[in-house]
Amino acid sequence: MKHPVVLSMLAAALLPLPAAAQGYRARLDTRFQSVAFRGVQLDSVPAADVVTGPDGGLFSPDGFAVQCLTGQPFCTFFRPGAELRAAPVTTTADVTVWGLGVPGLTARGKVRVGADLGDGARWPGTDPAVHLLEGYAEWASPVLTAHVGRTNVFTRFGFTGFDGAKVEVRPLADYVRLSAWGGWGLARGVALPVTSDALNPLDDFQPRDRQLVAGARLGWTVDRLDGSFTYQREVDPASDLFVSERIALEGALTPFGGLVVSGGADYDLSFGYWGTAEGSIRYAHPSGIGRVRVGARRYRPHFDLWTIWGAFSPTPYRAVSGAAAVTPVRGLDLRGSAEVYEYDETGADTPLARFVDDGWRWAVGATVTRLERWTLTGEYHAEQGPGAGAIGFETAATYQFDETLAATARLGTLKRPLEFRVDDASVWVFGLRIDYHPVDQVRLNLELQQYDETRRRPDAARFEWNQFRLHAGMTLTLGSGADARSLHPAILAIPEAPVTR
Repeated sequence: MKHPVVLSMLAAALLPLPAAAQGYRARLDTRFQSVAFRGVQLDSVPAADVVTGPDGGLFSPDGFAVQCLTGQPFCTFFRPGAELRAAPVTTTADVTVWGLGVPGLTARGKVRVGADLGDGARWPGTDPAVHLLEGYAEWASPVLTAHVGRTNVFTRFGFTGFDGAKVEVRPLADYVRLSAWGGWGLARGVALPVTSDALNPLDDFQPRDRQLVAGARLGWTVDRLDGSFTYQREVDPASDLFVSERIALEGALTPFGGLVVSGGADYDLSFGYWGTAEGSIRYAHPSGIGRVRVGARRYRPHFDLWTIWGAFSPTPYRAVSGAAAVTPVRGLDLRGSAEVYEYDETGADTPLARFVDDGWRWAVGATVTRLERWTLTGEYHAEQGPGAGAIGFETAATYQFDETLAATARLGTLKRPLEFRVDDASVWVFGLRIDYHPVDQVRLNLELQQYDETRRRPDAARFEWNQFRLHAGMTLTLGSGADARSLHPAILAIPEAPVTR
């Protein structure tokens, strides 16, 4: 008698989700900023005109430190260039449509349009002008989800974007999850093919064909244990050789409420060595009065085989860290964190020199929210490592006029001592931000920032990189049916494009 019941439950799970009425949701996000900054210009001076300073340094007649190569008739240096102005503007449209006539089927697209309205100083991210971040069709049922189009997966290896397909099967509800994906890969960290002209700083070293991506992941949840195993490979179709091949294992155990023990590691099959690994213990008190975390990690950067960087045998570092936060009274949050780290030996047969190979960083901060209409935050941080260090603080005060309007004033400073350079710098940052959202579907913001920098150099190249920045943004959320009812009447009056059937 139980078999018909079991079969009916299985059939119901395999069927797609019930059909929904046709609808859409669109999010339009527009950002603009104006930036003024000074560039540098390469210059030279005849070697015969170089002046030797009191400490033996070489200078141009007008006081710039120069670099002279043996046997070359000229010495080179950088002098301040013209002031450059950039005015990047971007609009990101994120649209989801459902109710397409097939139960469980939805379509999603995310497109970014950008341009630089400045005086010719190309701002990063504005090329290409039209950028397809995501664009896929999704079909979902209680046990199966499938994507086809431009999509991505997030694993221990980070975000992997590709044009292809992704499938996830959940045969035992959420206890077991099996997913697989594959397609033509996108460059790491950006939704562009690695063959794009916008990613061509290496010219002849750039791949001529897009890599093929394939991967699979097995995840499971057993009582208080969550875990996953991931495999991913990328292949160059022109040579049929690997671009990368890695495996990873990670998990988290919750022995009782508030305590989480987690860890993971990955292994690079292409290079034949362990990559990044870490473990941590976190505890949060059920009352919310405080939380603490201690952990250790080993980090090694990963490089694709087509790049030249892997030939330098990237050296990993090991770190131990801790963090704590406490709320002694309602409306007051105190927090702190610290980490110490050390790089492994490089293994060089004939090292040219030895330098500091360890470092530390720490930070303390507080947030006050109990004051009427005011929120105050502050943080002090310091760090020192191989070649450089930093020390500074940041503060912010937010005043909430009402539910729709808030103003935030910011103040911060940063000092950057550098071990291998002579242009130690410190910078002060002043900012004012206004946030206004008359209704839930409309959000506006405006921010002004002033950067005041001071550089310390013994020559005429101690020019300051002071700059002023203006940020403006608007986020508009549109939707069909109930999603659009609370919009302002002026927005609802915008005519829609006719639908052609």
